[in-house]
Amino acid sequence: MAEVHLAAGTLEYEDTGGDGPVVVLLHGVAMDGSLWRHVVADLRGEFRCVVPTLPLGGHRRPMKEDADLSIPGVAGIVADFLDELDLRDVTLVMSDWGGGQALVALGRDERIGRLVITSCEAFDNFPPGLPGSNLFTSAKMPGGLNFAFKLLKMKPMRRLPMTWGWMSKRPVPHEVMNGWFEPLWTNPEIRRDLRKYVLGVPPKEELLSWAEKLRDFDRPALVVWAAEDKVMPPEHGRKLAELLPQGELVELDDCYTLIPEDQPARLSAYIRSFLLTGKAVG
Repeated sequence: MAEVHLAAGTLEYEDTGGDGPVVVLLHGVAMDGSLWRHVVADLRGEFRCVVPTLPLGGHRRPMKEDADLSIPGVAGIVADFLDELDLRDVTLVMSDWGGGQALVALGRDERIGRLVITSCEAFDNFPPGLPGSNLFTSAKMPGGLNFAFKLLKMKPMRRLPMTWGWMSKRPVPHEVMNGWFEPLWTNPEIRRDLRKYVLGVPPKEELLSWAEKLRDFDRPALVVWAAEDKVMPPEHGRKLAELLPQGELVELDDCYTLIPEDQPARLSAYIRSFLLTGKAVG
């Protein structure tokens, strides 16, 4: 893993290198870049894949104590990351985390040439669905995050609807999830960072305004949504595609929110086609 030092702290990231078009892939809460391992394996021969580990609980390097880790704050960290690595004409790909909409709304999207939004937080679905509500409740209680994630050491707990059971149709391998949760199990500063993020959700009016700002994103955009999603409503994907002036919608069956886990080959094929031809063909 490489690392980059930003005003908010140090980010670790994977960079496959090469001269191909740059694809930056972003994960969600209590995960790391390994969410994209199958997609990166498919794309790395043609594209330069850059996968940062965002400060959302799966990171190993705590952020500075005064770092802004609200949703807009993390969006700013993504923009600073692109600036620091001088990445241009980037295809920004998001899963689960919806802060990329804030990045556009804040006018920090000048380095983004194309946008790929897979099932993620949108409109006022922050924190999203039953798992998000459970996480928010835990974050408000003293020691709540520590307790909630310690429960996830018990493997059957991981498939409950209120934890990870509705995030992927197929169980994420336990060794992968162990890597995601290890920082939260062992480091109180990582739990502090996650708490700041979870409790830093702006008012509903601000969240809805971010989506409206997508009308100003005048570059190609692809929305890939899980048709059976139980956490991110499928109608949100349709609405996002309508808001984006050059938006294209693909709905995938036989998957839940974490499409990179449930349908990585199909997702990779759509991303490749979108980048090479401007149309998503699976």
